[in-house]
Amino acid sequence: MTGEAIAFYLLAAVVTAFALGCVLASNIVRMALCLLGTLGGVALLYFLMAANFLGAIQLIVYAGGTLIVIVFGVMLTSRAYGTKLRVRPLEMIGAAVVTLALLAGLTAILVRTAGPVVSPSTPDFGVAQIGTELLSTYLVPFEVISVLLLAVMIGAAYLVQPEKK
Repeated sequence: MTGEAIAFYLLAAVVTAFALGCVLASNIVRMALCLLGTLGGVALLYFLMAANFLGAIQLIVYAGGTLIVIVFGVMLTSRAYGTKLRVRPLEMIGAAVVTLALLAGLTAILVRTAGPVVSPSTPDFGVAQIGTELLSTYLVPFEVISVLLLAVMIGAAYLVQPEKK
């Protein structure tokens, strides 16, 4: 069995686990997080199958836009203002494992990658080239900024909730 087949089966198992978590979750916030994992895993499957454009669209449209609408729809229309989401110890351990795995992967990529090659800018840099750059060269920073903005908006929605008396 090749490495790609192993990666596919592992990723398919992760997507299946997140999909089951989405269906079986009793808390809407946990369901939204599982939906994010499912949509992100499907995007990774697209990238694994060399369908880079479909993977990028999956991340931008579904994991980005749709999930933000769901999260803010829930947060802003929820009537349970005083309830707090309690993080379970198993969830904290899982988050720590995922964080360490991402840190190790990103560190390995940064160590192996040479610095960026700066090319002279062209005077006729149009909208089409900007779109191409955003979906190729600057895709990861673009998505990181969107996640940062999502965290800021969630924090703002949390802060405007009335205090429990």
